Amino acid sequence: MGHPHPYAPAELHLPGFEPLQLSQGQILVPYLGTSVFVVLAVWLISGKCGGRLSKTDRWLMCWWAFTGLTHIIIEGTFVFTPNFFSKQSPTYFDEVWKEYSKGDSRYVARDPATVTVEGITAVLEGPASLLAVYAIASRKSYSHILQFTVCLGQLYGCLVYFITAYLDGFNFWASQFYFWAYFIGANSSWIVIPILIATRSWKKICATFQPEKVKTK
Repeated sequence: MGHPHPYAPAELHLPGFEPLQLSQGQILVPYLGTSVFVVLAVWLISGKCGGRLSKTDRWLMCWWAFTGLTHIIIEGTFVFTPNFFSKQSPTYFDEVWKEYSKGDSRYVARDPATVTVEGITAVLEGPASLLAVYAIASRKSYSHILQFTVCLGQLYGCLVYFITAYLDGFNFWASQFYFWAYFIGANSSWIVIPILIATRSWKKICATFQPEKVKTK
């Protein structure tokens, strides 16, 4: 039969639902700690590149490593574990998504649009983000077009995510706390940072072709 769930709307049917076994702190602390470790590791490793990389490039490598691993590992487990909310012996990642669903119950309900967006993000944007780390470190010619493309994909995914929530009734969070902390807060980085990176890469790409334009006059 399952247990009563904490999600909105209250009439949401989740057959076999198993309550969270980890507290919010037990879920967030390992995630945040691991994220900080990844950022610090990439920052330190990127500093060994003989001074070829600017601080901006090193910070971008940190971001792309963090976001790429998040897409592949965190979002990937959601996409490929449809029964995460009903497992009697859940993994850490199952608990992550049961907790996050308090801010957006479309995840625990396996909303098709949400699963599709997350699937594209995990399978395409995740590996592309890690490729961006390599491209920046190796100063590849495709670095900026790659970063610009991935940023557009992330922004498109966020637009679909928020617009579909609005069109579906904007009633997927257990409380205002989860609305601001998870639905808005946890996703805002994938709007603000991609806009900044896309703008920078666009300028770099345009600057590359500027001399060519001058020669044709």
